[in-house]
Amino acid sequence: MRHVHIFVPAEERPAVEETLSELDVDYAVTSDGSGTEAKVLFQFPVPVDGVREVLEDLHDAGVEEGTYTVVGSAEAVLTPNVDRLQKRYAQDFTPLAEFELQSKAESLSRDDYSYVWMLFLSAIIATAGLLIDSPAIVVGSMVIAPIMGPILTATVGATTSNWEMCVAGVRQQVLGLGVAVVGATVTAFALKELSLVSSTLAPASIELVSLRLAPSSVAILVGVAAGAAATFGVTTKGPLSLIGVMVAAALIPAAGVTGIGVAWGAPLLVLGTLLLLAATVLAIDVAMIATLSFLGYRSSVDSLRGYLQNDAVNVPAVALAALVLFAGVGVVTVGTVQQVNYQRTVNQQVEEVLGQQRYSDLQATSVSVQYAYPVGFAERETVTVTVTRTTDRSYSSLPSEIQREIRAETGQNPVVRVRFVDYSQTNYSSSASAVGVSSDSISDSASSPTLAAGITSTAAT
Repeated sequence: MRHVHIFVPAEERPAVEETLSELDVDYAVTSDGSGTEAKVLFQFPVPVDGVREVLEDLHDAGVEEGTYTVVGSAEAVLTPNVDRLQKRYAQDFTPLAEFELQSKAESLSRDDYSYVWMLFLSAIIATAGLLIDSPAIVVGSMVIAPIMGPILTATVGATTSNWEMCVAGVRQQVLGLGVAVVGATVTAFALKELSLVSSTLAPASIELVSLRLAPSSVAILVGVAAGAAATFGVTTKGPLSLIGVMVAAALIPAAGVTGIGVAWGAPLLVLGTLLLLAATVLAIDVAMIATLSFLGYRSSVDSLRGYLQNDAVNVPAVALAALVLFAGVGVVTVGTVQQVNYQRTVNQQVEEVLGQQRYSDLQATSVSVQYAYPVGFAERETVTVTVTRTTDRSYSSLPSEIQREIRAETGQNPVVRVRFVDYSQTNYSSSASAVGVSSDSISDSASSPTLAAGITSTAAT
């Protein structure tokens, strides 16, 4: 429940009373002053989902919320119509009023000092977790990363005509992700130079790193879903803590991989993960703006024009920043589309090759692709295919065949690595009958087959 206070001129009292009565809202009235300067304070409880409707009806009745409106939490309410109101709005989804939404978004923002340090520490934890391939540690880094606040303030500001909030949110996003990359780089360098992690380590061979080599359709989908979920969370009474972890999960590990790539001198890894980081942020922001627009929040061109005409705003600086931002968005979009199309083609060619009869006992478990379209890089991207097999048969020509098919379809000439994971599988019938085992034992064995992991080997072009 919410407890709403509205201070209005005395002449507006009849209109407010009539509106609240029509909505079955119980209210208390306090008068202040007399004559033309008289004011009236209305106080009334209303369910969270009903705040926006009540304020909109009051606005239609001639009440301006900007005069004096305070919305607070009510721990318990006992009024004649409270049960009726709660039943009315129990199943309704009504987004928060604009000023309430802005207040909720701003409450998640931090001052620059604590924000930078929390992201720096989060990047240290994420980098350490990535280097030792520990999902638990990486998840821990997401929990403490305060990246949710700037994303919300930027998107909420952009859709509610609060351009100062929007600019502050965008600035903090850029600052925070830059700090995260720096923190990851410092951590990776320190661990490498102190020999706490082997300097001969191949970062791309770490499973948690191999999942974040470049933008992918799955990563973009996760970003879009996280952004939409965050929007529904911020526009309702629901908590945002778990959604914030989901948003951080899409960003902080990628920043950690970027730092690892810098420390180990892997330019393709750095470029691919930077593009992944930028594409994911863009996907989250766009998804949030689109969802907020769908829920009825709109900005006006006049509000933007008024913001730019403010004497306190440096218009050339804002224009330059906007130009750089839009250029960056264009580069990220083109690079992401190219990479996603390339990955889809690689997956199709791998599937086509392994679909041949001579590879019938092989099954692909994962395909990872480094960024494939860098400008001016002599290094070739690596495609790593992990397959399982139940025999020790050698498939020495498989990497070359996959490379040939990819080159024919895309014109790219990647380094193809095939990692074989061997398994030994139990025989369900012959061994049991040969030694005179009872039918019950055979049945038990057949109902609970086992797979024993064997040797992992790698072949490459």
